[in-house]
Amino acid sequence: MLLSTNLNTVFLIGMPGGSEWIFIILAIVLLFGGKKIPELMRGLGKGIREFNDAKNNVKSEIENSIKEDSTTKH
Repeated sequence: MLLSTNLNTVFLIGMPGGSEWIFIILAIVLLFGGKKIPELMRGLGKGIREFNDAKNNVKSEIENSIKEDSTTKH
């Protein structure tokens, strides 16, 4: 935690504030237009779903291998 705080101070990075979010949203609307935003959000949602599925698969494989190791050692 201390390291990330120091890095944020040195590089002046962090989470955007309220007015920064407004500028980010306006830039997205200007770049993609109103009609492309739903397609963009669907693609983003699909990507997040696929990432979570892959994460859960890896997690279950690790848990299964741990269970198999603990049963074979006894």
